[in-house]
Amino acid sequence: MIETVVSVDLMVEEELKVKKNRLAPDFPEGNEKRICIVSGLYGDELQGQYICYEVIRRLKSDFKHLHGIVDVYPSVNVMGLDSRTRDIPGSGMDMNTLFPGSKSGALGEYTASCIFDDICGADVCIDLHASNIYIHEIPQVRMNNDRVDVLMPIAKQLNVDMIWVHPSTSVQNGSLAYSLNQAGVASMVIESGSAYKIERSYCDQIVDGIFSLMKYMGIWNGETVIPKHARVTDDACIAYINAESSGIFIPDVSIYDSVRIGDRIGTIVNVITGSIEEVVCATKDGIICSLRDYPVIEEGSLLARIVGEKDDE
Repeated sequence: MIETVVSVDLMVEEELKVKKNRLAPDFPEGNEKRICIVSGLYGDELQGQYICYEVIRRLKSDFKHLHGIVDVYPSVNVMGLDSRTRDIPGSGMDMNTLFPGSKSGALGEYTASCIFDDICGADVCIDLHASNIYIHEIPQVRMNNDRVDVLMPIAKQLNVDMIWVHPSTSVQNGSLAYSLNQAGVASMVIESGSAYKIERSYCDQIVDGIFSLMKYMGIWNGETVIPKHARVTDDACIAYINAESSGIFIPDVSIYDSVRIGDRIGTIVNVITGSIEEVVCATKDGIICSLRDYPVIEEGSLLARIVGEKDDE
């Protein structure tokens, strides 16, 4: 059932509406588990659009196996998606800093408040993201280290390649996942791919994981995959490779490639002189989990991340 979560009058007789699709058993018993799937907090991240579509399509195609409530919010930053901008157009505000929002606040805060209130009471919320236009990410769950006991069993069902545990002090207090966790809703972020693109293989992998999680929760009793064994990591296991020059970055590796310290990752070239400004090398043994997608770089630009074992003290 399509429901309107937020409705706000705009200028020139226009109206902002945030909608959700609620899928629930025809004859609920009143004790059903509830999962919320949220996408579109950033208007340039499109992975979640396909994931929401595919979750709804699969549920509707085999509806008899649904035994809980699935709320799908495909486009929470409606104006950002319409204008293909990352933030809320006009105000330039980052919607993922406005939660839990305020009913007496401006447009973004009011919208965030209505969405937050609608999700509250759910058992689990999955916040779907892509990366930005610059960096390509492998499918991964990100979570706070102060919620690991609650979130890790859920994350291991999601069929991702990596679970990245962040210090809670580094997480934005106004993010949807942080605010929901504070309100007692087990919430985490899935990130994959890059902005303005839909990597269908990643999306299908994540959709499989969402169905595995729903089976784990008792929401779904149809067929599911066996989730991948995700690598669990933290900041101490991640090496950041940043540019020391400006120019065009030409990678010599691909996402998921294994590298060792000193291996060549790519070069930074000067297109006017035809010279190599920098040979970029791995600083850690491990796997390329993030890789520069946008080739124009400046000194300090992130080129890659390598996930490996914790370095010796």
